[in-house]
Amino acid sequence: MHRPRQHLNIPTEIVRTVVAIAETGSLSKAGERLGLSQPAISSQVKRLQSLIGGALFVRTANGTTTTELGKVAVQQARRILEANDQLLRLGGSHEGPQPLRLGISTMLAEEFLKLHPAEALGDVLLHADMSPAVIRGLIDGYIDIAFVYSNPSLENEDEVTIAAEADERSVWVRSRDFVLRPGAPIPILAWPGDDWMIRTLTKHNISYKIVFRSPNHQLRLEAARAGYGLTACPERMIPPFLVSAKDYYLPELPVQKRLLCSARASKEVARRRWCSGCRACSSPARSRSGR
Repeated sequence: MHRPRQHLNIPTEIVRTVVAIAETGSLSKAGERLGLSQPAISSQVKRLQSLIGGALFVRTANGTTTTELGKVAVQQARRILEANDQLLRLGGSHEGPQPLRLGISTMLAEEFLKLHPAEALGDVLLHADMSPAVIRGLIDGYIDIAFVYSNPSLENEDEVTIAAEADERSVWVRSRDFVLRPGAPIPILAWPGDDWMIRTLTKHNISYKIVFRSPNHQLRLEAARAGYGLTACPERMIPPFLVSAKDYYLPELPVQKRLLCSARASKEVARRRWCSGCRACSSPARSRSGR
């Protein structure tokens, strides 16, 4: 007689852990989100890696990132969680309409929250991250609509539909007391990944050095306030403690675009939920608010 075939199953808790690590970029932050200790998180990752047969994450100077195998695993993990949630909804675990999942650039989040009171976002789930990460979420299906800045990840992307766009002029900003020593490279406060400041300086063959790097826009502004260096900021959103840097050695920054996007695969989903979410999503993208 043949022995019954043993089916391998991956616990949902482990799947959720892998997604949390990918989204937070840290085992400890994933543990905080899920209420688990770091040893427990590490144990779950090791268990899944043994089942899959390869490393899913690698430590870098900027935190924990996914390997190529990990990227595929995280994409599948999100599908598993979505299927899990849909099954729970069949049993009435999630009553009422599902929220519009709005991804928004961290550079736009503060303005967005000021313009839209909490009661107007009762059926909107906000996910704030850097623009490339939000676009990835849109393509992977866990974000319905994205409010982001244009970035290279969109250049060859056919899965994204741009619903609205508006020009955004950015300028260099610094503290009032900042002075660059003659002949010294420009100290730059940058964000991870492709950066239009760096591209502009490189294009003009200007010497620079990155002295601070963070995905958090407010932290970059605070670093500028402390005199660490220069960074870029939308012209209409310069905080009162910084000034626009018009020094002769600084090249003009290219005009960026704010984009309101949806994934082609989720276009119908976004349209069905547009009535509740469009006012919250589209008004900043249609007009240059605050000018």
